[in-house]
Amino acid sequence: MRVIETGFQGLFILQPKVYIDARGYFFESYRHEDMVNAGIDFTPVQDNESRSVKGVIRGLHYQLNPSAQAKLIRVVVGEIYDVAVDLRKSSQTFKKWYGINLNSENKMQFFIPKGFAHGFSVLSDIAVIQYKCDNLYNPQFERGISLNDPDLIIDWKVGDLKPIISDRDLRNPLLKDAENNF
Repeated sequence: MRVIETGFQGLFILQPKVYIDARGYFFESYRHEDMVNAGIDFTPVQDNESRSVKGVIRGLHYQLNPSAQAKLIRVVVGEIYDVAVDLRKSSQTFKKWYGINLNSENKMQFFIPKGFAHGFSVLSDIAVIQYKCDNLYNPQFERGISLNDPDLIIDWKVGDLKPIISDRDLRNPLLKDAENNF
């Protein structure tokens, strides 16, 4: 596994070694020992999968402490634009965001540590996303930030498509008004 720095402390792109032959391909999508050797403290306890259609934007979601979650994101089918927003008040990249295209062809994975909000837009006709979390989902601590926060100015890369956004995500507050205990 190759670990690629992003310029954000603890936020990494992971490139697994993919073995390709006439039958198809094989790769290890997660090996705890590789994470430890890369200096990434991550032990998943929950695995999630979502399927979305082109133009869907999900996010920006996070959980407050003590239920904060680190996540390892990968795309099984299709392509997404994945975004992480740093909510850690003591971080040099506080209130900044990082975005990356993830798809089923490049097999790259995005490791998002605790203290970040996460969201993605779907760029392909459909996308199936799998992500591992190191803490269980807890609706009591679930929070969100507006996808269209003018202080963040995120280009979700959906072009002229009318985005498909849940009612809940449309009600998320701006970052400056969002609850944050990081």
